[in-house]
Amino acid sequence: GSSGIREFVIVGFPGLHPSLYQLVAWFFFFIYVITVVGNFLLVVLFALERSLQKPMYIIMLSLALSDIGFCTVALPKVIARYWWDDAGISFYTCLIQKQFIHYFGALTSLIMLSMAMDKYLAICYPLRYNELMTNRTMSLLTALSWMSAMISPAITTIQSSQMPFCGPNRIIHCYCDTTSLNHRLSFSLAMVVLFLPFGFIVFSYVNIIVTVIQWKTFSTCSSQLCIISLYYVPRCCVYTSSVINFSISQDFVIGLTLLKSLLPPLLNPFIYCIRTKEIKASLAKWVYRGQSNAHHKPSVHPIAC
Repeated sequence: GSSGIREFVIVGFPGLHPSLYQLVAWFFFFIYVITVVGNFLLVVLFALERSLQKPMYIIMLSLALSDIGFCTVALPKVIARYWWDDAGISFYTCLIQKQFIHYFGALTSLIMLSMAMDKYLAICYPLRYNELMTNRTMSLLTALSWMSAMISPAITTIQSSQMPFCGPNRIIHCYCDTTSLNHRLSFSLAMVVLFLPFGFIVFSYVNIIVTVIQWKTFSTCSSQLCIISLYYVPRCCVYTSSVINFSISQDFVIGLTLLKSLLPPLLNPFIYCIRTKEIKASLAKWVYRGQSNAHHKPSVHPIAC
């Protein structure tokens, strides 16, 4: 690349007192462990339970894997920064982190789009749903999402790699992303990967509301609406504030950005388990099976012949 900088420094929260570094490191560590364990348990549940091998759960499996990927890319470096004061990150490692931060962000947005499409077909075209949305169709849509999500972030990564970085090498954030490297590229990326899918999602749910009069039927969308709102509402607030140029402290902006990025992966498994009957039933079956096995252990005492 044409960069004069070989290493960046991850500053994290610029106003954070050093006495709080260990506490912040432990906080991010617990978020990482809970997120990965929660989503990994969902992946295992989807893989083993045949009753969950349906189009909607293919989407949920994909989202769980994406959430694990995002947290694994975003959190270990900031944990190391506050735990061991390891703030340095090489130029190309920073670009790779930036690429995958936005890749998993774009992927999640496309998964939300598939989720809205699935629910739109299920409610607006119930008689044709099984014909239109098969496991094969959803698997193809999911594979397309995983591949196409790479395109937009890759374009900005290539552009960033060719830009001259000669000024301060401090990144006022907890990880490398397009916003911390180039604001103009950041807004164009947000328009493509965030607002285009969001437009179709709004269209889908407006049609669902118009189609469905009974709230009992509409309640089947509540878990998806919770997940989609949790993902898009904070993002819209962050991007709107950056466009309007609100005068907010850097620490607050970084905190809000982390909240919008880490809260959905952390809460999604709990939303699934609380709001989805089939997942609750599968978990209850697992727990019951475990208890029955514990109560009916074979005797290990020697038997006299």
